[in-house]
Amino acid sequence: MRDFHLPGRSPVLTANGLCATSHPLAAKTAVNILELGGNAMDAAIAGAVILGICEPQMTGIGGDCFVLFSPAGSQEIKAMNASGKAPSGLNADKLREKGYEKMPRCTADAVTVPGAIDAFCQLSDDWGKLGLDTLLAPSIHYATEGVPVAPRVGHDWKNNVNRLQGAAQHYFSICGNAPKVGDLFQALGQAEVLREIAKKGRDGFYCGAVAEDMVSSLRALGGTHTLEDFADQRAFYTDPISGTYKDTDLIEHPPNGSGATAILMLNILSQFDIASLDPFGTTRAHLEAEATKLAYDARNRIIADPRHTTALEEMLSIDSAKRLADMIDLKKARPHQSALSETYHRDTVYITVVDKDHMVVSLIYSIFESFGSGIATDRYGILFQNRGAGFNLIKGHANELKPQTRPMHTIIPAMLRKEEKVQMTFGVMGGQYQSVGHARVMTNMLDFGLSPQEAIDAPRCFSDDGLMKVERGYAQSVVQELSDMGHQVTQDIEAIGGAQAIYIHENGVLEGASDPRKDGCAIGY
Repeated sequence: MRDFHLPGRSPVLTANGLCATSHPLAAKTAVNILELGGNAMDAAIAGAVILGICEPQMTGIGGDCFVLFSPAGSQEIKAMNASGKAPSGLNADKLREKGYEKMPRCTADAVTVPGAIDAFCQLSDDWGKLGLDTLLAPSIHYATEGVPVAPRVGHDWKNNVNRLQGAAQHYFSICGNAPKVGDLFQALGQAEVLREIAKKGRDGFYCGAVAEDMVSSLRALGGTHTLEDFADQRAFYTDPISGTYKDTDLIEHPPNGSGATAILMLNILSQFDIASLDPFGTTRAHLEAEATKLAYDARNRIIADPRHTTALEEMLSIDSAKRLADMIDLKKARPHQSALSETYHRDTVYITVVDKDHMVVSLIYSIFESFGSGIATDRYGILFQNRGAGFNLIKGHANELKPQTRPMHTIIPAMLRKEEKVQMTFGVMGGQYQSVGHARVMTNMLDFGLSPQEAIDAPRCFSDDGLMKVERGYAQSVVQELSDMGHQVTQDIEAIGGAQAIYIHENGVLEGASDPRKDGCAIGY
């Protein structure tokens, strides 16, 4: 239990249904859907879409999503991959001929076809109860009437105005500035798009006037995208992957998501007595950093489009983890591996919902970097993701840019399962940090006995492309000791990521936790 003398959050405890996400309006919308008779899938879709209006720097209908879910009355966990493909007319040779050594980030060539809308349509049809018109109505309302800009959103908007030069008419105020905290943000064009989707399903987005707006806007900027690329986009069901730490299974999304990286990290950490360490001391931070370097090096070599990921079993193997653990020096930092793709962003939204029948949904939804590619369509203002930056241009590499392939993704929803029962649904936002965040939340709970809210609140550190990023919640003695071990430490950073979780107690009570690093909350009824 937290110290009530100090700032903090209590968990949210409910019996009938609960949503945890990064904006209160999305959480409230999800609970409203539950109270209307919808299930967790309905609520997650409705909440996710409205996050694109509440947090446009993080997500939107021009982005991708991954979903894990467990149907009511079942302990089976299913997965859906809603990541978009590179256009059929683009390949690595063309970009190398242009002089690129790495994928561009803010051009039409970085834009992969948005995948999330097809997933929302499929999931609503297959697993929802209320229908898309009902689920999209709240987002249509708020896109039309406007949403007040929240503090974290306003902070991000102000710091990323230069990324929006290709979308100024839709995402700047009439004075040409980023909206301030408390200003109303309207997305009238997106409201039109959502009305089309509510009437026509996926064809309202991937065909017709909306698709023509997307394709013409991209081609005007040199993109190779075609109407066929959009019409052919399909989300698909797949099988989750898992690993076990301290008798609890971590369920992750398979490639091209990076869930295997979190499993590998935990397998490495399981070779050490983490529970004997100070949870916020130097040794734990150092061990986590060294495991991060090794696990992310494996990720960069292995994770790619599902058709091109050929060494997944090696990555999930305990024997591989033991070999990597043997490489860790407990007193000295090892050099950081070079990144093979542009995966240093920190911008994602996550929503999780559990309903009264214990249908469980874990959904993560993103446009990659802050405001994605910075490119919005001319007519409707659909802001495109720049997920293509997750590819690399290395000849012969599994994750090399190829036509009609999916890049490596950092976004990963998760669940915990114990004794064949789903115990917790959670996600940790923060771009590349997410795999580390999953491992840290799990070890905070299982090694140190923290509650979900405490595990989320706790200070974080992250070894990221040569820098050891340490939040200010750590003692200065730890910062100095990490530096003495050879880590290049910095505290001149944004808060690291954000997280949301719902824990399911044995008696059926739901316990929600929401990260204070974001604007959101957990709400139940």
